[in-house]
Amino acid sequence: MKAVVSVKTEMKASTNKKRQPFSVWKQMKRSWQLYVLLTLPVLYVLVFKYYPMYGAQIAFKDYIASKGITGSEWVGLKHFIRFFNSYEFGKLMKNTLIISVYSLLAGIPFPILLALSLNYVKNRLFKKTVQMITYAPHFISVVVLVGIILELLDPRKGIVNLLLGKLGVEPINFMAVPEYFSSIYVWSGIWQNVGFSCIVYLAALAGVDPAQHEAAVIDGANKFQRMRHIDLPSIIPVMMILLILNTGNILDLGFEKVLLMQNSLNARTSEVIDTFVYKVGLASQAMNYSYSTAINLFKSVVGLILLLTVNQIARKTKQESLW
Repeated sequence: MKAVVSVKTEMKASTNKKRQPFSVWKQMKRSWQLYVLLTLPVLYVLVFKYYPMYGAQIAFKDYIASKGITGSEWVGLKHFIRFFNSYEFGKLMKNTLIISVYSLLAGIPFPILLALSLNYVKNRLFKKTVQMITYAPHFISVVVLVGIILELLDPRKGIVNLLLGKLGVEPINFMAVPEYFSSIYVWSGIWQNVGFSCIVYLAALAGVDPAQHEAAVIDGANKFQRMRHIDLPSIIPVMMILLILNTGNILDLGFEKVLLMQNSLNARTSEVIDTFVYKVGLASQAMNYSYSTAINLFKSVVGLILLLTVNQIARKTKQESLW
């Protein structure tokens, strides 16, 4: 009897497996609108993210445009070794890490503080006004932002030096002092993005159960205590996810803002990997595509390793992780 039951069970399982593709197809057909909406994002990722990976192989070749990718000579790790042994390697890594880590550490608390403050504002008009004022700089283009920075810090007519002159301080050419570059870059970035970055934390705070705040008020907790014991624990998972993602991009500063702020006087601390890749691959007459691709590929591999490492540490410490 048991043997008959087991045979019937196996037969049902096999028929279910056979019917599964049809049921999946029916589900897709039933929700075809969602799959149509998904088509464009998937195509975007495939065309602009995955397809360009085919060209990454020129990092291992002496690429010549007339021969194409497949016709160029294979040289292995030649360009990577050249970069590691170059004079610029140490300086580029140091400058990139200083600015990236500085941005990461300085940029963490301000969106959280802004979100916590806005969360307790009762006046809707004041809250919306503050949100608009803090969000607006995010939509300023990099060129305009750098132009504003240069005007504010101009040694002759900049408002910063005019204020310093009122205090009896001699004008300072901030953009000509290498030691000031990282601070100018980081704090201008915080000013530009703090409002937009706090949106994620505001969304997390909106999901907090109001009953917890009501119970805390009944127990006599003030706003600071409610922030500390209710709000902060609720946004820690979001903070961990953002920290993991930002750590993966720690070598990816982008070259636009740095290049626009850069000059011959501050190049000692402003030359980073992205600006070097741009100059080697596109701005120089040699247009060494293979060398610049190898540097970018190295940067991507380091970012992936950091992402996996930090994510694993978060899992080991029982914190929120990407997977």
